[in-house]
Amino acid sequence: MKISTIQDELNSLSYHGRGIIIGKSADSKKAITAYFIMGRSVNSRNRVFVAEGEAIRTKAFDESKMVDPHLIIYYPVRVLGNKTIVTNGDQTDTIYELMDQQMTFEQALRTREFEDDKPNFTPRISGIIHHENGEMNYAMSILKSAEGDDSSCERFTYAYSNPIAGRAKFIHTYACDGDPLPSYEGEPKTLELPDVDIDALTDLIWQNLNEDNKVSLFVRTIDLADGKTETRIVNKNV
Repeated sequence: MKISTIQDELNSLSYHGRGIIIGKSADSKKAITAYFIMGRSVNSRNRVFVAEGEAIRTKAFDESKMVDPHLIIYYPVRVLGNKTIVTNGDQTDTIYELMDQQMTFEQALRTREFEDDKPNFTPRISGIIHHENGEMNYAMSILKSAEGDDSSCERFTYAYSNPIAGRAKFIHTYACDGDPLPSYEGEPKTLELPDVDIDALTDLIWQNLNEDNKVSLFVRTIDLADGKTETRIVNKNV
């Protein structure tokens, strides 16, 4: 299995699209997640992350320049009890609402498909962290069109029990830049999580995202002993 550093992986592409990282800290004491957005269009780049309690939402940086809020404005992060949901679209709400009705993560996502942004048909990527009694497990999902065919949806879910300390999984929306944008392929990538605090980790991710295309970054640690969280948000538009 290939294990990459955050620096190498983020510098391997100029445009990942949106990306989710989930893992366990090197000291086994914390769950870690990060979510970033990148953009090529003026509309995509005209965004910031803002905190709403434990949740995070996207917001137009300049309301006068917002052309179409569809697929742009949503909650990337919501918390349901001891579960943290992180996604690249309004499926965050779907997962939250249906899991609150006792459906599973995978069952909730069976009600959704990839985005309707022809010709890209951007995949919907999602992650969920569950922590209890000092332990954690997590899952990741990608919903994507089959070979760019909007009539066929491929669904993949990856579950990680008792994850290895100092490792994270990384999934993003696009395989590379292009027109149309090719969807991500394969299992989530394995990353090394360095033994650093949240500020150093946030800086590491932000500094290694492509300068032209990066828009916003969210990073959160969850203490597995008491559930306390620390959150950092970085926005290019300030």
